[in-house]
Amino acid sequence: MSATRAEPGLGLPSLPARIAEPGEAITMDELRLASRNHAMPLEALRHELTPAGLHYLLIHYDIPEAEPGHWRLRLGGAVDRPVELSLAELRARPRVTHTVTLECAGNGRALLDPRPLSQPWLDGGVGTAEWTGTPLAPLLREAGLDPAAVEVCFTGADHGVERGVEQTYARSLPLAEALREDALLADTMNGAPLPPQHGAPLRLVVPGWYGMAQVKWLTEVTVLTEPFTGFQQVVAYRFKQEAEDPGEPVTRIGPRALMVPPGFPDFMSRVRVCERTAQLLTGRAWSGRPPVTAVEVSTDGGLSWQPAALGPAADTYAWRPWHHPWHPEVPGTYRLMVRASDASGRAQPAGPDWNRQGMGNNGVQVVDVVVR
Repeated sequence: MSATRAEPGLGLPSLPARIAEPGEAITMDELRLASRNHAMPLEALRHELTPAGLHYLLIHYDIPEAEPGHWRLRLGGAVDRPVELSLAELRARPRVTHTVTLECAGNGRALLDPRPLSQPWLDGGVGTAEWTGTPLAPLLREAGLDPAAVEVCFTGADHGVERGVEQTYARSLPLAEALREDALLADTMNGAPLPPQHGAPLRLVVPGWYGMAQVKWLTEVTVLTEPFTGFQQVVAYRFKQEAEDPGEPVTRIGPRALMVPPGFPDFMSRVRVCERTAQLLTGRAWSGRPPVTAVEVSTDGGLSWQPAALGPAADTYAWRPWHHPWHPEVPGTYRLMVRASDASGRAQPAGPDWNRQGMGNNGVQVVDVVVR
């Protein structure tokens, strides 16, 4: 399928994202999504590199069947020299490794009120991995870019229907972003072959952008002289308040900090229980406009905030560790919160900013703890 169009669908209109009715519980459709996709358990924040099986996962349609020996990447469009490359040919090119934190653009969606119906993320739609592959920019330059080129479109092998539109997943980047030296065609995750669920045999990794830009099961790279108008670009992944609002595109990850919940959990509610002893609160913080410059912790439900100590990031777009001592003096229920700010001056809001698709919501994390 061409990277520049979506199929017309099954005779259904392209419906707007649905908003839950007041008091509406999680739907069966959302449960089906949640059973296929998964969040990173927050205790995995202890790992600088998220093990592949714990890294967050979002699969729009099915995991495509891909045989590495027969797989090909086609690079074409507005270039002088279109090319088709095998996986072996790509692996023979110069290779680099970047440690990158990826976050789903819908992370936090299920915390909104009213709730946009889709993958019902709480706050674990994130993970950090070492991605190894060949840089994209040299391939584009070798192909001979048309002076009129404005975007580069990336098409995966995953195919399905979304809001009535049949399509193959495709997203574009501005040309300047595609030509960044850290944009990768990755075939390795944490030193091992890319797992099927994470895009094997090849995926795009563009540090700093939300997960929708990290096209998996990559088959086509198409240089465009006009902006891409596919479904995932102009309908999905938009900040909008009303269904008819064209909205603004989702791009870079907002600043966010998460903590490892202290103590141990109640099975159903996940409320934490810990002893009345000295605690060291720990976690990670990241932003698509690095570096994270500050993390603050509240142990009284946001009435007061204290600075946390920050550790170094493993790479420019990798999360930073933080820690903060806490010694609850009396038994009772405590509400712990954490927030981050970055070099661009952006800080996490007290609560999530509502939008119709539930995108980019980086309101502060809240962890309720019973101290006994």
